Amino acid sequence: MKALVTGAAAGLGLALTQALLARGAQVVAIDRETMDQAEGLVPLTCDLSDRAAVDGLLPRIVAEGPFDLVVHNAGISATGKFEEIPADAYGRLLTVNLETPMVMTAFLLKNDCLTGRGQLVFISSLSHATGYPGGTVYAASKDALAVYACSIAGNLKKKGIHVMAVFPGPLRTVHAERHAPPGADAQKRMDPAAMAQLILSGAKRRRSLLYPGMPATIGRIAGMLMPGLTTRIMRRVIFEKLDHTVY
Repeated sequence: MKALVTGAAAGLGLALTQALLARGAQVVAIDRETMDQAEGLVPLTCDLSDRAAVDGLLPRIVAEGPFDLVVHNAGISATGKFEEIPADAYGRLLTVNLETPMVMTAFLLKNDCLTGRGQLVFISSLSHATGYPGGTVYAASKDALAVYACSIAGNLKKKGIHVMAVFPGPLRTVHAERHAPPGADAQKRMDPAAMAQLILSGAKRRRSLLYPGMPATIGRIAGMLMPGLTTRIMRRVIFEKLDHTVY
């Protein structure tokens, strides 16, 4: 099995990469941080917020394919009052979270770089179901990514390529800690290694939509049944406790 994982140097991306390597897969791992060589691992360094750098990397990615599994995991956030975050920070966020996965997917498909029963996995966010006051553009980018995934799924199914959108809740990562309000309890967030196993299991079962873990499942149900209340709770426990912007 050959896989491609973006944002592979830390957090969920690292957990996914390690889980795939443990299963004997070959993994092409992309991140802006340099990764050490390891058996089965092909590390590629690229700043996914730099469109010119991404365009330059695409032929190299194709040369490493075709892939059985592609996981668009890379993501960045910007938290705080919407109007206090500069436009260029939002531009970088939208490029990493939305534009790069779409550009990369289109290039892979154009160059027949997925195997006959290949899979595309898009890591969205639980904010798709609940809203995310304090992280508005992050939520918008992840929601758009989910819509994109669902939109291409039908046509690709005819070609044997499966698409899965994943909506994880909070994770115990450095990234989550950086954007969390003061005093937030990291132990309440899910372990990335456990999340990675749920995602790979969902991909194996060829799920179309995946809310992995109990917190995500509860968040989805609450968002569906009580959207207004859920958003108010999110505003109270996150937005109103943020004391500065982070981007």
